Amino acid sequence: MDDWLIPTAQPAVLITVAKVDGSVPREPGARMLVDAGGQWGTVGGGHLELRGIETARAMLQSGQARRLERFPLGPSLGQCCGGVVHLAFELVDRDQCAELAARRHEDVWRVVALDGEPDLALVDALGHNLQRKGGRYPDFERGGGTRVLLDDAGRRWLVDHVPAPRAHVMLFGAGHVGAAIVRLLADLPCKVTWVDEREDLFPATVAPNVVVEATDMPEALVRTAPAGTSFLVMTHNHALDQRLTEAILRRPANLDWFGLIGSETKRKQFEHRLRDRGISRARLDDMVCPIGVPGIKGKEPAVIAVAVVAQLLMVWEAAARAAPATATEVPLEQD
Repeated sequence: MDDWLIPTAQPAVLITVAKVDGSVPREPGARMLVDAGGQWGTVGGGHLELRGIETARAMLQSGQARRLERFPLGPSLGQCCGGVVHLAFELVDRDQCAELAARRHEDVWRVVALDGEPDLALVDALGHNLQRKGGRYPDFERGGGTRVLLDDAGRRWLVDHVPAPRAHVMLFGAGHVGAAIVRLLADLPCKVTWVDEREDLFPATVAPNVVVEATDMPEALVRTAPAGTSFLVMTHNHALDQRLTEAILRRPANLDWFGLIGSETKRKQFEHRLRDRGISRARLDDMVCPIGVPGIKGKEPAVIAVAVVAQLLMVWEAAARAAPATATEVPLEQD
């Protein structure tokens, strides 16, 4: 996650998918960082990415600061997608990258002039300027995604939404399966709260999107978790699993997703006990147990982790599709 914010001591070019038409390998806002000897992130692979890298390194050689280039995937690149990708290229502004790295957990918009003077700005969700270099930038609708705007003078601007991770996972259990899931989530756009009372089980270092909570009162974290949390319960103790399950199911309905590791037999046992404790049938139906996408039967921790993370991705993508669209865009003229 955020590979394009990896610091490099060398001059570098940031490539951003600025606009797409038709079938393409990546969405607007996909980014890639390129210096003379390496690259981080991806804008779609294949011939498109090769051309992007070549263009970026030619800019490093020439000193060109910015450009916007149109790539028809079928005719000129021989890629079967057949759509059109507009890539924005800009020499990396290290002050901007440092500010973005410090604000990983909030929505920020990069506003970069693609023509004329090298103007740029960082804007937060309230419209405040976090950083500004140069003159006035055009008004734009916050809440929209990455796009290219034309101002009244016909000047092109990249408005690049750098969103905070929308998904929040609260995972209870630092055993083999929990650790395998956290390793996979490290590369995904999500925040992870990893909970266990056994502090010695946590690794010495974790990914930037992971927060460790070593506590013997995990139910308190359930009660204060934000709405929309994806809960995963897989502790070393069935009694603790049941207490956490009850705490999660006592939260308001239709806010969260909840997965419990275990068999159909464990599910039936928990349902029987929790009905006796006043949990409704409807709330019990919200519990996903067993967890993982259907059809994957392996029991190895890494296999279970892949199945569970794939299930989380399906849940998150369904939620994103259901969210109302707010983006507006000015059509981009052909180059």
